[in-house]
Amino acid sequence: MEFLNAIGGYAIGILGAALAGALACIGSALGTGLAGQAGAGLVSEEPGKFGKAMILQVIPGTQGLYGFVIFFLAFNKVTGIGPSMTFAQGCQIFGATLPIAIGGLVSAIAQGKVAAASVNILAKKENDWSKGMILCITVEFYAILCLLASFLMLNGI
Repeated sequence: MEFLNAIGGYAIGILGAALAGALACIGSALGTGLAGQAGAGLVSEEPGKFGKAMILQVIPGTQGLYGFVIFFLAFNKVTGIGPSMTFAQGCQIFGATLPIAIGGLVSAIAQGKVAAASVNILAKKENDWSKGMILCITVEFYAILCLLASFLMLNGI
């Protein structure tokens, strides 16, 4: 327990803020990478489909934005309290950042896989590509729930 008191809540709060931003952005990088690979293959054969393929690639990037929003809110809360933050307060902030940190990471990767599969829809039936968008939006819903959970918990501290 002495170790926990020594590092204080400040360090734990900063760690939570950092994880919210970093993990969500890592997930978005992986997700957009997956979709981008599929899109690049399609565009090399059919350059006219670039715009629609790019839209599908961008979709998994939203989780990184959500993570950055929570990072910003958590970081402001931690620095607002300052180094005198108790360990319990730091743990509250850390816990509040976990939904978007973990949910953002996992949902962005899953959404990237769905977006890559949606590029296949675009390749075979260009007029049906919006169906792939709807499939991507289904995954996005859970990322938004994670964002809201973190946001509400941070505001409750």
